[in-house]
Amino acid sequence: MPLFAWHNERDMSLTIAVLALSCASGMNVVQSDLPPLPTFKREFRAVWVATVDNIDWPSKRGIPTAQAKSELLKILDKAKEMNLNAVIFQVRPSADALYDSKLEPWSEYLTGAQGQAPKPYWDPLQFAVEEAHKRGIELHCWFNPYRALHPAQKGPVAANHISRTNPSVVKSYGKYLWMDPGEPAVQKRSLDVMLDVVKRYDVDGVHIDDYFYPYKEKGPDGKLMEFPDEPSFSRLSRKGSSTSRGDWRRHNVDSFIEALYKEIKQTKRWVKFGISPFGIYRPGYPEGIKAGVDQYADLYADALKWYQKGWCDYFTPQLYWPIKQTAQAYPTLLNWWVKENTAKRHLWPGNFTGRTSPSEGNWPAQEVVDQVEITRDTPGATGNVHFSMKAFMGDFNGVATALEKGPYKDLALIPASPWLGDKKPGKPSLVKTAVDNGWTVQWKASKDAQFYAVSVFDGKTWQLQSVTPATAVTTTGPVAVAITPVSHTGITGDSLILERP
Repeated sequence: MPLFAWHNERDMSLTIAVLALSCASGMNVVQSDLPPLPTFKREFRAVWVATVDNIDWPSKRGIPTAQAKSELLKILDKAKEMNLNAVIFQVRPSADALYDSKLEPWSEYLTGAQGQAPKPYWDPLQFAVEEAHKRGIELHCWFNPYRALHPAQKGPVAANHISRTNPSVVKSYGKYLWMDPGEPAVQKRSLDVMLDVVKRYDVDGVHIDDYFYPYKEKGPDGKLMEFPDEPSFSRLSRKGSSTSRGDWRRHNVDSFIEALYKEIKQTKRWVKFGISPFGIYRPGYPEGIKAGVDQYADLYADALKWYQKGWCDYFTPQLYWPIKQTAQAYPTLLNWWVKENTAKRHLWPGNFTGRTSPSEGNWPAQEVVDQVEITRDTPGATGNVHFSMKAFMGDFNGVATALEKGPYKDLALIPASPWLGDKKPGKPSLVKTAVDNGWTVQWKASKDAQFYAVSVFDGKTWQLQSVTPATAVTTTGPVAVAITPVSHTGITGDSLILERP
């Protein structure tokens, strides 16, 4: 039997509306002989859920709505089972949408045909946000800002896809279509798309990964091809600028990152903005580190600049290499990024957990567990993001089990972000307690609270048992219960502490 039974939210709201503040059972509030609540463990534990080419969800294009919902619920249930506290959900793989958008077409990866709405209709993003929050999990939206078409797409683009509505700003590069980052129309389009989501959905974060200017592609002759942005660059040249094309490209990306960060904060200050760039800033940074990609020179991504300027709330360099691989050693790279964190933003490195698949590298689960433990032991790094959910759903080489029984055995709250707002949420006020087969606690919603951390005291120690948006809990065992409000920015308020009679 579970320790807690969570009440239907509608029933709770009705109950709370009619119940007067009371303590019907004689339950006592805040006993002096109870030990104080310990400091909550803080750690970001997230996983990417990729939709491009149906990597993680949905399992196939065009599956029935009921099946798609069921698969998404299984993902969220697995995240909760593993004590994860955030899911990074890909909602814009290639200028398309896995949500109801008036700006871009429905994604082929959802319905089987780009531009076709799901039948029966549903909004996966709205559904994911609501269901994640019910489980005490944050939902971050993952966007690709510039990719217009992935080669995995099988059908034609929709009439309202940017490659048809504004073809001059879309370039063919290798097997992909790519929006030109140097075009103001592209910058505006991506900003509008992301801010539209921030405005309309109760998301906890906006996330972009390592795709800025595209990774270099080779032509039929085997030589690297130049990205075809001559029209946009030549307009700058005609204005008399002597800026090099490389510097101009980096400026295009810089200005987009800065604008996106600032506009998110102007819209909803508490929504976190995260960036997960290629894990190595440049070859030789730090000394001895090697890389086949120079993201500064090849992707025109000055990730270190964004990090040090504080144009993000969390920084997730993709540290996708093993601990003992000297040329790209995980701890060496992690320590370097820690030292460069002059803006004091969250550092939550990305881990290639999917390498535990026998077909993707066959890493032992212990490699991932050890990487998480190294992160924990590194001051200045406070969490990890795992690529991707498929590894956990399949439990490749037992990696999900190893994390669940090891470093993720106990719950943790997401580290607070006080620069986004440090106002304490109000203390919960008791509505009713009742003793039946167990005892039920109901409380009024706290001002500025997103979640409630529910802790129990068994007579010896306090333990965090759940994180929930609900305002009622039924318990069958502990001596005492503490209800602690948590704000959108992770700030905790004063606790309501109740002792069983």
